[in-house]
Amino acid sequence: MRGACISAGMGLCVLLNLAVWAAETPAPIKANPASAAVPAAVIGFVGGHVKADAKVHSTVQLADQLRNIFPSNVYIRVYQNHHGDEAYNDLMHYLDRDHNGTLSASEKHEARIVIYGHSWGASETVTLARKLGRENIPVLLTIQVDSVAKHGENDALIPPNVEQAVNFYQPHGLIHGRAEIHAADAERTQIVGNFRFDYSEHPVACNGYPWFNHVFIRPHIEIECDPRVWNRVQAMIESRLAPAVETAASAVPVPEH
Repeated sequence: MRGACISAGMGLCVLLNLAVWAAETPAPIKANPASAAVPAAVIGFVGGHVKADAKVHSTVQLADQLRNIFPSNVYIRVYQNHHGDEAYNDLMHYLDRDHNGTLSASEKHEARIVIYGHSWGASETVTLARKLGRENIPVLLTIQVDSVAKHGENDALIPPNVEQAVNFYQPHGLIHGRAEIHAADAERTQIVGNFRFDYSEHPVACNGYPWFNHVFIRPHIEIECDPRVWNRVQAMIESRLAPAVETAASAVPVPEH
C-alpha cells in the first residue's frame, strides 16, 4: 500500500514502506475456533453526517461485500456514527439467543463481534466496544480508519474487552486521523498496528464525493476511498469470522430489521 508506515514520524520507515507496501499482503489474524459455533456480528460506522446507506462510501460497500461472502448467520449492519445507542441495542437483541430479554453469561462470553468505522465512525467504534465491555461482552477486533474523536469520546485508548485493534490514518489536511492507539491492558489487547498513509504525492480518485470534500478535506476522504486500505480491512474481518462460515448450520438466524 502506498505511503504506509507503522511508526508515525519515522522518515526512514515511510521511505521503505513506499517501496514495499504495494506488494504487501495482509497478515492473517488467527481466529478462535472454540467460539466458531455461535452468532457473529460485524458493525460498521460511517463518518461525519453520512447516511448509513450511502453506497459511495467504502464503509457501506464493505458491508455489502461481507454479506455476499458470509451466510445469513453473520449479522452485518452499518450505522450513522451518532446512532451508537441503536447499534448497541440491536446487537444486544441479536446476541440474546433465547429471547428472554437478558444476556446470560454464556451468551456474552461466546459473542463474536467485529466493529469498524471511518472518521467519527472510528471514534464510535471504540465507544461501542467500551460500552460492550461494561457488560463483559468481548470484541474480536476493532478497526479505525482516520479516526477523529467525537466530543466526549476517547478513540485513543482501546478497552480491555477487545482482543485485537488496528488503526489506519493519514496526517494531512484540516481533518486527519489519530496517529496512534494504545491498549488499556496490553495483556488482553493486541494492537496490530498504527498504519500511516500519505496521499500528497500519490493521490487517490474519490468519485461521487461532494465538491467541498475534495476542496477542504481531500486527504481525509482519500483514505476512506482507497481500495488498498479497505482490502486490508476486509481481509482482517474475514480472517476473524471465517470459523463462523464453517458452522453456519449451527448458528442463529439473523433478525429482521
